[in-house]
Amino acid sequence: MAIARFWRENESRYNMYGKKCGICQKVYFPARDMCPKCRRESMGKMEKIQLTGKGKVISYSTVHDGLPAFQMQVPYTIAIIELEEGARITGQIVDCKPDSIDLGSKVESVFRKLGEEGKSGVIHYGYKFKLIK
Repeated sequence: MAIARFWRENESRYNMYGKKCGICQKVYFPARDMCPKCRRESMGKMEKIQLTGKGKVISYSTVHDGLPAFQMQVPYTIAIIELEEGARITGQIVDCKPDSIDLGSKVESVFRKLGEEGKSGVIHYGYKFKLIK
């Protein structure tokens, strides 16, 4: 299969899907086949849901001295975000100065370039987050 076709057909790379337990209603991201709380009872009862990508900052840290591959991005902020649906996710906060981020800040996911394999290689895309005013 051609690389471009592989990326186009892999919907989870372009959408934020999670799973919701049909028993306890807890939402997980990334999606999983079994709820760690309900265990075997949840097998076959995990519902695929599309997440809104909106949430709030629970915790964050600003990196001032990154690895060599990330030196052009410093300073950058990584946060734990609690999505509206309840799942918690780690992501980079972009398009703002690090000192404008606070605990409880509202954010939404944005689709961005994450990197590429060489100058003419495969470009990798994924989610990051930006502040909502």
